[in-house]
Amino acid sequence: MADQYVPLVVPPQRLDEPALWFAFRRSEILVVNGSERPAMPCCVDLGEHGLAPFRSTYLGLYGNQHCYAVEVPEEQALPAGWTALGLRDLFGLVETTLAALSGRAYQLLDWERNHQYCSRCGTPTEARSDERARNCPACGYRTYPPVSPAVMILVTHEGKLLLARKPIWPDGRYSAIAGFVEPGETLEDTIKRETREEVGVEVKNIRYFGSQPWPFPHSLMIAFTAEYAGGELRPDGVEIVEAHWFDPRELPKLPGSISISRRLIDTVARRLATGESPHGDR
Repeated sequence: MADQYVPLVVPPQRLDEPALWFAFRRSEILVVNGSERPAMPCCVDLGEHGLAPFRSTYLGLYGNQHCYAVEVPEEQALPAGWTALGLRDLFGLVETTLAALSGRAYQLLDWERNHQYCSRCGTPTEARSDERARNCPACGYRTYPPVSPAVMILVTHEGKLLLARKPIWPDGRYSAIAGFVEPGETLEDTIKRETREEVGVEVKNIRYFGSQPWPFPHSLMIAFTAEYAGGELRPDGVEIVEAHWFDPRELPKLPGSISISRRLIDTVARRLATGESPHGDR
C-alpha cells in the first residue's frame, strides 16, 4: 500500500532524520536515478550533496518522512547520479501519491516566487505560520496558493464519443472538450458554455466522473460525462480545429495515460463497447 501524505504547515523545529526533498531548478525536478525508477533525494540536508537552495517550503509528512519543496539555482551542478526531469516526464515513473506531491511542491514554490511582494501596495510579503498563506505587513492583504478549476466534458451520442483537436496538438491527436470556469459560473454552466462555444452542440444529463490536480501551472481538472442534446457539430476554428464522433472501438490518438482525460475516454469507451451506459449506470 502506498504511503499516505499528510499536509502540514509548521515544520519540525529540528530535522534529525532523512527527509524527502522535492528540489526544482525552475520547472524541472531533481531526482536520483535508481535501478528501476527515479527517486526523490532523501537526506537530512541537501548541503550533503553540494546543493544550496535559496527558497524552501515545508510540505508535511509522506508516510513517516518530512517533506520539503526547495528551489536551487540553475547554475549549480547536479550531484553524480542525479537528473533533472520535467514534471510530465516524472508522472508515470513514480507512484501516484508521490507524483501528486511533486505537483503540489512545484505549485507552492511557483506561488511563493510570484508573491514575494503585495499586489496591492508593493510591500514585501511574509509567510504565515498558522496556514498556507502570505501576508502583507503594511496593508494586511493576504494571498493563498491559487487553484484554477477547469471542466472536462466527454459528450456521447448514439454509442459514439465526441472528441476534438486543438491547433497546438499533433495531427491525429484528440481529446475531450475542456475549459476554465469563469467567475460566477457553476461547473454545469461552464460545461454548457464550453461545448456550445467550441463545437456548437448542446448537452444534457451531466454526470460527475472524477478530478485531478494538474500543476501546469495550477489547475484542478474536474471531469464529467454528458449526452448530446442538439445542435450542429461545428468547431470554432480557434480553440478547436477538428471535432468528430468516434466509434469506441476505433479511437484516434489520445492523451497520455497520466491525464484524467485518458482515463475518462478509456472508461466511457469501454462502457459503450460493452453496451453499458456512458455514465456507468446499471
